[in-house]
Amino acid sequence: MRQYVSITDDRLGIINGGIHSWQKFQSDRKWAFGSDRRTGAFMEHAKTHLDGRYRSSFVTSHIETFGKRAVAAAAAFIAGLIGLFGPALADKPEPWQMGLQAANAPIMRDIQWFHDFTLVIIVAIMVLVTVLLGYVMVRFRASANPNPSKVSHNTTVEILWTIVPIVILVIIAVPSFRLLYKQLEIPKADLTVKAIGNQWSWNYEYPDHGDLSFNQALLRDHADLPEAERKDADPANFREKLKPSEPRLLAVNHEVVVPVGKVIVMQVTANKVIHSWALPSFGVKVDAVPGRLNETWFRPERTGIYYGQCSELCGRGHAYMPIAVRVVTQEQFDAWVKTAQDDVDEANKQLSAAIEKARAVEVAKN
Repeated sequence: MRQYVSITDDRLGIINGGIHSWQKFQSDRKWAFGSDRRTGAFMEHAKTHLDGRYRSSFVTSHIETFGKRAVAAAAAFIAGLIGLFGPALADKPEPWQMGLQAANAPIMRDIQWFHDFTLVIIVAIMVLVTVLLGYVMVRFRASANPNPSKVSHNTTVEILWTIVPIVILVIIAVPSFRLLYKQLEIPKADLTVKAIGNQWSWNYEYPDHGDLSFNQALLRDHADLPEAERKDADPANFREKLKPSEPRLLAVNHEVVVPVGKVIVMQVTANKVIHSWALPSFGVKVDAVPGRLNETWFRPERTGIYYGQCSELCGRGHAYMPIAVRVVTQEQFDAWVKTAQDDVDEANKQLSAAIEKARAVEVAKN
């Protein structure tokens, strides 16, 4: 069967407008630079039949038009680059985001530092190589060297291009090994949470708090669920419309709740297939392997909700395995645990009410 895509009138107008602008830009470009043979013929006609003053103003007006559009295009391009490469100050992915998410754990701050550190080295190497290539192309071009040198060895250069890369690798390796050790050396836990990957959801257990456990699944709305499946959809995992605070394909029915400023040790495993428990703001990514228990840790520094996703291809539902961790104060966590041992849904409602109340008090103070 053929499938048709419906385009709304406003989107169609935007598309047509963009095509018209591009065609006009191309037309002006051909006029300004005479890249079309017909344009060249027209210019010869103008030179023959128009007086100098009119011809000059005629040509100048077209060049000015092209110049204005070229400047506007360049300004839009630069603005786009600023938006793309600006800092990512969010706890979830943002449209057109290029940078890392804001760190909310010591490990992630170290990862960001190491990223920026290696980026400086890479850029310096790129600039050096580009300059050397440019110098070689100009200095040793055929016209400037009709009789090229036949030297094939230079001991000093060969020593330098062996030692310098070794030094660079050592400079990178030292902080890299330190960061790896910090990630793999698990400190004493203030709270242990066990994550079990399913197809395609997560089960969580709190071994320090009795039998407290729950399932975390994607919170869908009508846009993500075919109409034929809505009748059988679990009401706990389906809404007609997501709230503004619930990002699409990241919002879940139950968040993992942890206290702020405490060492959280994650024990990660899986059923049937391999998954990966990843939370960018905490600098955490660990494989969930059936039959194996892997560990990682983080210490959140700010309250809020932080999002991640399964980062290992695990089947057709891989894109629908979000991870959401809600960081709260110790008092809020203690109250949540006490209620969640009997009813997780009620505990989440009371926690949301407590957070809203604390937020209102904070706003009133300011």
